[in-house]
Amino acid sequence: MTRTLRPGPEPAPAPTTDEDGVRLPRLRFKDVVVRGAVQGIAAVVLLAVVSLFVADHHDRETFLAVVAGFSMVGSGVCIVFGGFFWAVCGGDVRRWRDWRTITGQTEAVTVMGPALFRLGVLALVLFPGAFGLYEVVDNAPYDSFLYGA
Repeated sequence: MTRTLRPGPEPAPAPTTDEDGVRLPRLRFKDVVVRGAVQGIAAVVLLAVVSLFVADHHDRETFLAVVAGFSMVGSGVCIVFGGFFWAVCGGDVRRWRDWRTITGQTEAVTVMGPALFRLGVLALVLFPGAFGLYEVVDNAPYDSFLYGA
């Protein structure tokens, strides 16, 4: 009996790295902002689901207001410091997985710059989402599930 030999899956190519072991291509500003915005949208969806588990109306409003306030302040702080670290490290920006390639004390900003900036963009998207959910809960009719107990 004969059988057909099918080629197996090809092994994944090794990631391209430079002489320091840092993955190439380096992080780009646009990619960091887009990924932070997408993660922020996911955080708003998660916040909407979690807020439904807070039963009391006043507690739900307080929860959403606190999340909105912390995300507003956090976005400003993270974007300022992340942008500063990104500017300081010049063209040497690295991913979290490149943490092991850091050899000196001052090279941590090459990883923390993009990480803080992405977190700031996430919080910048979360702020209007949380504030909008607060307004929806505040204006919900008394007998609706959005109003709470």
